[in-house]
Amino acid sequence: MSDSNVIRGTMLLTAATLFSRVLGMIYMFPFTALVGTQGVALYTYAYTPYTIMLSLSTVGIPLAVSKFVSKYHTLGDFRTGRRLYKSGLVLMALTGFVAFLVLFLLAEPIARIVIDEGKEGNTIADVTLVIRVVSMALLIVPIMSLTRGFFQGLQSMGPTAVSQVIEQVFRIVFILASSVIIIKFMDGSKATAATYATFGAFVGAVGGLMVVFWYYRKRKPELDRQLAESTVDHDVSLKDMYKEIITYALPFVVVGLAIPLYLQIDTFLINPALKSIGYSQPSYEEVFAIITGLAHKLIMIPVSLATALVMTIIPAITKSFTANREGVLQNQLTQTFQILLFLTVPAAIGLAILAEPVFRVLYPTVNQEVGSSLLMWYAPTAILFALFSVTAAILQGINKQKFAVYSLLAGLAFKAGLTYPLVTIFEGKGAIIATNIGLFTSVVITITIIKRYTEYEFGFLFRRLLLIGIFVTVMAVTARAAILPLESVYPDLYLSNSEGGSMLYSIINLLVGLTVGGIVYLWLSYRSNLAGLILGERFTFFKRR
Repeated sequence: MSDSNVIRGTMLLTAATLFSRVLGMIYMFPFTALVGTQGVALYTYAYTPYTIMLSLSTVGIPLAVSKFVSKYHTLGDFRTGRRLYKSGLVLMALTGFVAFLVLFLLAEPIARIVIDEGKEGNTIADVTLVIRVVSMALLIVPIMSLTRGFFQGLQSMGPTAVSQVIEQVFRIVFILASSVIIIKFMDGSKATAATYATFGAFVGAVGGLMVVFWYYRKRKPELDRQLAESTVDHDVSLKDMYKEIITYALPFVVVGLAIPLYLQIDTFLINPALKSIGYSQPSYEEVFAIITGLAHKLIMIPVSLATALVMTIIPAITKSFTANREGVLQNQLTQTFQILLFLTVPAAIGLAILAEPVFRVLYPTVNQEVGSSLLMWYAPTAILFALFSVTAAILQGINKQKFAVYSLLAGLAFKAGLTYPLVTIFEGKGAIIATNIGLFTSVVITITIIKRYTEYEFGFLFRRLLLIGIFVTVMAVTARAAILPLESVYPDLYLSNSEGGSMLYSIINLLVGLTVGGIVYLWLSYRSNLAGLILGERFTFFKRR
């Protein structure tokens, strides 16, 4: 396959991944309006352990299979890759079933840890049921993921891209349609709607699996022809295959579990801690839903967009490190960090500054005072999530992935140890502070290791970060100043809960803040040529003549 086809396929896959992630965030707005924070909390109780079990059931094998198949196909050995795929299907079916069984059986114990049953809010039976419903997707998703990995190993990104989008569309359509039908037409409960919504994971997986199998059936004659004409066979045993794959893939899985593990700690500890200081069940479930569901979805938008751009540089970093091209490696690391900070810092701080209108516009049915306050505190965490994701990927690129694992474990230890006491002191904000301390610990470790093994000098990057910080500060001040007149002229409207006037005010406020802040930051970046220096090769119009 030509380089241009590979690049086009990679861009297609990146675009599909971004599109799927954005869809996965946007649907939460209407879903929250339908089921409220109680339904969102119930939904989150199920999805966090599901995500962890999914990662454990696949243990990174789909990603490793793509590398393995690509390696042997490049050598002209089509038999080894096909043998791995066929045996992998059996293995993924088995691990998927085991993961389903474990999560299904642990559903009630997890539910009893998460909540204490009261007269109001979700019940232990509700939480048990949603976990068991979502666990059914584990029977399908590992098989689908492996087939995606097989196609990616053939340098064919189309099947993965299309199946990702179809999976997400099927899932979201089912979630919203079932919620509307149950609540609006059947007068059902929010708990029932949330339970059906978790079944969307299974529906989406079926859609994605149908797509990849359709592609496999369509291309099987060509694959069989290649197999028949193949004259090379390395005769690698299955034991050696999986030994190589698991050794390669395990660190990726552990780091990929970072965000779900942080959320799982919150799932276990936020509710008991808030209950210990006098919160009722509806109140602590509301705080839990806002932190782990609503606010988290919002802060992951800049994280996803920024990391999607910089992750394309990671393979080049690996190549430069392997070839011992120190000068090129230094430039690539600088470019990676610059792009990440240039995009993530203003987005995170802007989200914090505009937390009130953002939350009111996107989640009008949720407690605005609590929601906007927690979002304001949580928004800067996006910077740390993005930094950890990228620095951990760089460590994998320079073959120091074990330190990425150590840094994650250190961060999780701080998070687990600090969450309960900090929540009892600072309420919901305590969980966010604990997350920040844990992530900061992990980032300090990863950066230290990168400096040690690449001899990267961070002095220039700190000066660049200082400049970005100045521009972001000016942006934040001007954006805040731009929306103050509306708050002073219409204070009663600002504080009112009337849907019409209050929503209109919030939309105007948000648009004004976004426009003014965005223009100021881009203008300063353009006039100083910062945007051109950082994004110039990708976005030439940012380069000042």
